Amino acid sequence: MLHAPMTDRILIVDFGSQVTQLIARRVRESGVYSEIHPFNKVTEESIRDFDPKGVILSGGPASVHHTDTPRAPDGLFDMGLPVLGICYGEMTMCAQLGGEVVPTTEREFGRAFVDVMEDCPLYEDVWQPGEKYQVWMSHGDKIVQVPPGFRAVASSDSSPFAVITHESKPFYGVQFHPEVVHTLEGAQLLKNFVHKIAGCAGDWTMANFREEEIAKIRKQVGDGNVICGLSGGVDSSVAAVLIHEAIGDQLTCIFVDHGLLRQGEAEQVVETFRDRFNIKLVHRDASDLFIGELEGKDDPEEKRKIIGRLFIEVFEEEAAKIGGADFLAQGTLYPDVIESVSFTGGPSVTIKSHHNVGGLPERMNMSLVEPLRELFKDEVRDLGRELGIPEDIVGRHPFPGPGLAIRLPGGITREKLDILRQADAIYIDEIRKADLYDTIWQAFAVLLPVRTVGVMGDDRTYDYACALRAVTSTDGMTADYFPFDHDFLGRAANRIINEVRGINRVTYDITSKPPGTIEWE
Repeated sequence: MLHAPMTDRILIVDFGSQVTQLIARRVRESGVYSEIHPFNKVTEESIRDFDPKGVILSGGPASVHHTDTPRAPDGLFDMGLPVLGICYGEMTMCAQLGGEVVPTTEREFGRAFVDVMEDCPLYEDVWQPGEKYQVWMSHGDKIVQVPPGFRAVASSDSSPFAVITHESKPFYGVQFHPEVVHTLEGAQLLKNFVHKIAGCAGDWTMANFREEEIAKIRKQVGDGNVICGLSGGVDSSVAAVLIHEAIGDQLTCIFVDHGLLRQGEAEQVVETFRDRFNIKLVHRDASDLFIGELEGKDDPEEKRKIIGRLFIEVFEEEAAKIGGADFLAQGTLYPDVIESVSFTGGPSVTIKSHHNVGGLPERMNMSLVEPLRELFKDEVRDLGRELGIPEDIVGRHPFPGPGLAIRLPGGITREKLDILRQADAIYIDEIRKADLYDTIWQAFAVLLPVRTVGVMGDDRTYDYACALRAVTSTDGMTADYFPFDHDFLGRAANRIINEVRGINRVTYDITSKPPGTIEWE
């Protein structure tokens, strides 16, 4: 029997907050499916079509008291749905229902404390009246009057309406951000809204998602054929195994080896997917082509463009040899979809574009199969484990599409790629031996475009310097460098210098994101 894991849904109306994705993650962590829809795409009709059991209005950078700022559909508040407004979401709810919001010099940014005055279903069994609790604020406006029927049940020094509730309708507002970790019990507050107030069952699991998605793939593909670009990374690997489980030999994977992978990675991809999962796999070793065109190129954007162009050309060549494919499978994820939608429709607001969102070259004449486009990265990993994919693939650190090309600042040569592969493999080996791999979001070595003088034995050396990078993060949007102890760094550096001919100096990158990026190029 087919489960219906998405019967209970929460709609998140996005007003442009940088942490809106965290709301969706917290809701899903509680076992309930949620989606983020931009405010300017949300109408009464679209809400009815989505059929949520509750609606969350996100924060955002606008000021409610300005003209032409974002609003929720007015009809939302007459639909009988539970509504939770967060920060700007609370303010627009107040403004739209007859309250008053004004600019203020008493801004609250960062850690704050709320005084709980009354019981409220939103924090039932979490907060107690008469106590103070840490939250995270980020607002410059202030509610000075709530709409008729509302009252304050918690306040802070600068926000007399830190938590509000309606006397008879399931409407709630919070001035702080429960979705961020700095609001210590924030996840529990969201869980209360989703489960106790909106009445969601919490039965959305990867096992149910797998079952429903397989049915969707079979319905979409029918008796057609699918090709999938397999990189060996988490996303394309999980997509390939899921699609293969749905349609078997109607799927053919194309693995374009551009010569920029980590040590032993190409062999692992072939062994895992062709031999273990019995997936039809075309392995095209195009390393000579890629490295030949990249040699001597040192501009990061030029490198990316060359790699992207050649990948498409090689992929299309192999796809043409197969012939008769009706669908192209991609490992598009939910953050890719969200970030590729410009918030106001203008070109300047999109943070980044993604090569795997928004269609195909028309000449390919294929439809897209994107079974992961509703999932976050951690959910994809969970799905991979559900599908039986080895942990050394589903738990692997993120790896950029251009591969080692962007971990080699300066010109690319085969010699430098070989040096970097060896150094990176030793570094990761030491991290695994220290049982730190799963604690770190991403770790890698970078071969620097500088040479330094060194002494080995009685000989003078003049070799490359190597930088090591390791960061912790939850989503890659922000990151902190990992605080290795000096003994670890000493061991890793000693092994690299002794075992890798061509490196005589090792450094550790202690830059966080921002101001730096995770990758070097």
